[in-house]
Amino acid sequence: MQINSIVEKYSILLGSKSPRRQDLLQQAAIPFRLVNCEVDEIYPAHLQAQEIPCYLSELKAKAYQPSLKENELLITADTIVWLDGKVLGKPQSQEDAIQMLQQLSGKCHTVYTGFTISSKDKSVTDSEHTKVFFRELSTQEIEYYVHTYRPMDKAGSYGVQEWIGMVGVTHIQGCYYNIMGLPVQKVYQNLLHF
Repeated sequence: MQINSIVEKYSILLGSKSPRRQDLLQQAAIPFRLVNCEVDEIYPAHLQAQEIPCYLSELKAKAYQPSLKENELLITADTIVWLDGKVLGKPQSQEDAIQMLQQLSGKCHTVYTGFTISSKDKSVTDSEHTKVFFRELSTQEIEYYVHTYRPMDKAGSYGVQEWIGMVGVTHIQGCYYNIMGLPVQKVYQNLLHF
């Protein structure tokens, strides 16, 4: 397997608390260990669409850079939901989550993920986008989802792999795994060419 050449040369670190990113890398048979790359997710107001998660993934990478060893590769990422020219981040409360899902109901939005792969002396940032189409969701469906699944750690207040995605998403254009928080195919290709 081609990834073996990377793994022989580098120890791969994942700077993310997202259980979905961790699961996706495990499913892709990419060995890694977790490290803490927490930063205040604040970005310049002029940034648009994919510029935002790219900026934040680079910010996370720079925060860990001083701790990076010669034989280590760090993967950081950030995901946003983009609707009508605005960012829908992680909800601050259940009411906020309900309001976000009401905004997404019956519309198409775009999920952007930016990711950065860094070594001690090199850094590459890339991004992916996926269009997601929701049918009209009832208030009862939205409230049931928010109260049952508690999507407080998810951009746009939903997980496509959860109930709301199964019953509410009519179709997507692009990478499914990107909606979950990591465009695995693109990350894999970047690792191979790093």
